[in-house]
Amino acid sequence: MATILSPSSLLSSSVTTKIPPSPPPSSQPQLKILNYHKPLITTLTATLAAATILSAGPSHSIAESSYHIYYGTAASAANYGGYGGNSDPKSSAEYVYDVPDGWKERLVSKVEKGTNGTDSEFYNPKKRTEKEYLTFLAGFRQLAPKDLILNNLALSDVDLQDLIAGAEKLESKETKDEAGQLYYVYEIDGVGKHSLIKVTCAKNKLYAHFVNAPAAEWSRDEESLRHIHDSFKTVGAF
Repeated sequence: MATILSPSSLLSSSVTTKIPPSPPPSSQPQLKILNYHKPLITTLTATLAAATILSAGPSHSIAESSYHIYYGTAASAANYGGYGGNSDPKSSAEYVYDVPDGWKERLVSKVEKGTNGTDSEFYNPKKRTEKEYLTFLAGFRQLAPKDLILNNLALSDVDLQDLIAGAEKLESKETKDEAGQLYYVYEIDGVGKHSLIKVTCAKNKLYAHFVNAPAAEWSRDEESLRHIHDSFKTVGAF
């Protein structure tokens, strides 16, 4: 029995002596890894947060300083192109509005000008449905009631008809500029689209300025689009 127990006890003691040294090496690197990972994770989190802020940008993508003024002459279809007229639109302008730098002008045809009165149009080349344009109609000495004006504008604009028909919200109000000129202002929140319209009468004409944008672009560029909308006004004598 003594000879049987003796190897067993030796084996037990040898195992016991080998086990204690092994935990310190395994625990020591773990503490070091945790110490290094904590600041690394913090740095990565801060970097990702900064990248998200930079990629998201401000609530509007068009900087307030990146506009130029468009001078509109509201020439008739017969005089479209300025043949025989004044080559400087600034001196003969009947209205003005701001255009974001980088937006493209769409040339209006004589037929379009003669049928629905479109005088000028600019659009965002990255989102062609984000645009502003102006129409005018001759023979209006003063503004009719707001509802009647909007309905008359829709007669020659199928897109406006559809927008009004499916509008989730339609608001209208009156406002005056610093010179006392009266304007009707409409805001239409439609299905997947938002529209701002500003209408006034001057020089025996009715001018209507439109700012349209899809819902996604409206959410992002609302402040800038409202700036464009507010910038429209007639110039010269009423």
